[in-house]
Amino acid sequence: MNASAVVTIVVAVIAAVIVLALLAVNQRSKRLRERFGPEYSRTVEETGSKMRAEAKLQKLQKRVEDFKITPLSSETRARFVAGWHKIQSRFVDDPRSALTEADKLIQEIMTARGYPVTEFAQRAEDISVDHSLVVEQYRAGHEISLRHAQGRATTEDMRQAMIHYRTLFAELADEPELTRTATARSARA
Repeated sequence: MNASAVVTIVVAVIAAVIVLALLAVNQRSKRLRERFGPEYSRTVEETGSKMRAEAKLQKLQKRVEDFKITPLSSETRARFVAGWHKIQSRFVDDPRSALTEADKLIQEIMTARGYPVTEFAQRAEDISVDHSLVVEQYRAGHEISLRHAQGRATTEDMRQAMIHYRTLFAELADEPELTRTATARSARA
């Protein structure tokens, strides 16, 4: 075999390896975008780099895979749903304490499911792995709760926070009917 044939084969092998590596990277990116949805774009924007964002999301995914996330038993689910209904019914008379209780109930259901309840940013990231479509609801509700704690949230702000929390709660409790019923009620009003 002459030298030019060897060079051609080596170049072809290197090109094939590069193509396979690019395909693998594109597949990884696609899987992460599908898994994290809007959270993928938020993380890219936050980190300023697709590569750093993907590394962060992969690390987060691995972290959450080590958790013992479990569904709620029917009794526990019923207890949480009853608690949620009680908090919602108190909102009309005392929106401030209802919002505080809703925030606390979200943390309790997260703990019951197996998520570690750490600082808010870590909780939101952990939730994003399995609940990427509602994590923004959690962030929005929490932001309003922070304003509420500073005395800067209006009753309408607190109502919006309760809606955001209800969306996450329904997802964590595996009770999508909570969100559908409330949406139908507000559409009729």
